Amino acid sequence: MDAAEEARLVGEARRGDLRAFGKLVDRHQPAVRAFLRRLVGTPADADDLAQEAFARTWQVLDRFDGSSSLRTFVCGVAYQYWRRGRRATMRAQARDTAYAALEDTQTNPPQRVQARLALRRAMEDLPQDVRAALALCLGQDFTHQEAADVLGLPLGTVKSHVTRGRARLQAALGVTPEKGP
Repeated sequence: MDAAEEARLVGEARRGDLRAFGKLVDRHQPAVRAFLRRLVGTPADADDLAQEAFARTWQVLDRFDGSSSLRTFVCGVAYQYWRRGRRATMRAQARDTAYAALEDTQTNPPQRVQARLALRRAMEDLPQDVRAALALCLGQDFTHQEAADVLGLPLGTVKSHVTRGRARLQAALGVTPEKGP
């Protein structure tokens, strides 16, 4: 797509033509997603971020002045979303770490603080479905069936997530798995 074709489609999209915007998305989506996958690291998170960026671009298309390509504009929007999300995550982690340290220094020995932080880091390294299954089944005492209903996953998948997730946490924390009778 050349610059004239892009400008024409942007003009139509500004007038509310979703098809024109769809053509722009189709044209620029591979580049935006590739950029975000390199930036974010996980394809699913990058794809979610790309979707948010295109949705936001639709809302603020009137701010696009045409001095660069639309691809550049969308990548800028995506980058700003990523930065905001990263800052929010970092603030939450700092807040949680400070809270855990304060809480544990008042009621628990310092080793407990380190163990809780190590567990939190190990949980963050797990895939989202596995983390959610563990949080429900081990952290909140949900049954496997209840967790399956909440997560919209098959029962067997939840059981596998819990078993494998528990093993990964134990390995990450250096804990020897308990042997059954």
